[in-house]
Amino acid sequence: MTPSTVLPAPASTPAPALRTPAPAPAPAVVSAQLALADDLLSILRTSTTEPRPDEQLEALTLAVAADLPVLLWGEPGIGKTAALTQLAASLGLPLTTVIASVHEPSDFSGLPIVGDDPARQGVPMAPPQWAVELVRAGRGLLFLDELSTATPAVQAALLRVVLERRVGALQLPKGVRIVAAANPRASAADGWELSPPLANRFVHVQWVHDREVVVRGLGGVWPRAELPRLDPERLTEAVAFARRSVCGFLEARPTLIHRLPSTETRRGGAWPSPRSWEAAMTLLAFGTAADVSRDVLALLVRGAVGDGPGLELLAHLDRMDLPNPETLLADPASAELPERGDLRQATLEAVVSAVGARPERERWEAGWAVLVRALETGAPDLLVAPATALAALRRDDWEVPEAVERLAGVIGLARRADRSVHRVTPIGAAHSAGTRR
Repeated sequence: MTPSTVLPAPASTPAPALRTPAPAPAPAVVSAQLALADDLLSILRTSTTEPRPDEQLEALTLAVAADLPVLLWGEPGIGKTAALTQLAASLGLPLTTVIASVHEPSDFSGLPIVGDDPARQGVPMAPPQWAVELVRAGRGLLFLDELSTATPAVQAALLRVVLERRVGALQLPKGVRIVAAANPRASAADGWELSPPLANRFVHVQWVHDREVVVRGLGGVWPRAELPRLDPERLTEAVAFARRSVCGFLEARPTLIHRLPSTETRRGGAWPSPRSWEAAMTLLAFGTAADVSRDVLALLVRGAVGDGPGLELLAHLDRMDLPNPETLLADPASAELPERGDLRQATLEAVVSAVGARPERERWEAGWAVLVRALETGAPDLLVAPATALAALRRDDWEVPEAVERLAGVIGLARRADRSVHRVTPIGAAHSAGTRR
């Protein structure tokens, strides 16, 4: 019989030693570390500003100076809120931020408060605290954020706030400016299209990031927001120019006085109405008095009445600045023509129209002299249309001036199709031959 194998008893596993928790840091140490964290955050958030060309910021400050509500459109995280914070600090205005999407309509129209005798005294609409604080301050920048996520009921309540500056029964002071921000519906959280009545109360500015501005700003230096410097001697002239420009344009394009877009998306942006044309006229006056660039003025005008009408108005302004055709006809040799091709061609067409309005031989010959002047100072291809039109104005008893020969070799007047123009070349050749003899 095999003796049984005696297995050794398993070694006993020692019980794990209980770890003693580290002693909690003293409250003084915690406070010191938090203070250091605050110091680090303060250093990170410290920045300065510098004068730097920024068309977006210049357009925004001009509209704020003109006391027009501005709506900044841009993707999330593009820096709209940061720009408004910096703007308020630069202008020395207290900033009041109201997130429109988290408020009820009564927060803008006021809460009804029943008094002792409502039948006699009525029921007043009590304003919210932020409106009361703005009135107490007498000035400030009201920032309505996340406007495109506000429900239609809230948008309706905002109508009087934006246009009449009334919150419930409270009238906001004149020193309060209004700026709003919104994301396009595709990138907004539960976004809504803006209602046409609310959209038409704003100057719409597309806010996009600029790589150099962002990089330099993250480095601690942002563009400085400065109010436009209005020339006190040009105020009356600026108003007269703005009125003449808008009124003259609408007389020529009366169908653009009021044009509600057909699509819901476009109704939530800028479109022409008497209200928005008044805003455009105000912006023109301020832009003229401040002598802003054409690009800044284009941003604002298009933001008030829409891209199409805005561009047409800007083209009308260019035509207003064209030289007087009668002045050019009076002294063609010293005529100063615009350098821009479109303006130069419009000027030459105006000269031809002036000759056609009062066709006389001397004026017709002066018109050719203006075209020669244009040939000497610019591109010849712009002369084809006005030269053809001017040739068509010739009367049978008018001799062809020598200027026609100078132009014919360059612009190809021989290709003209008009009957009267066909007569120019043989007559001009005979005249030239007679001169040589």
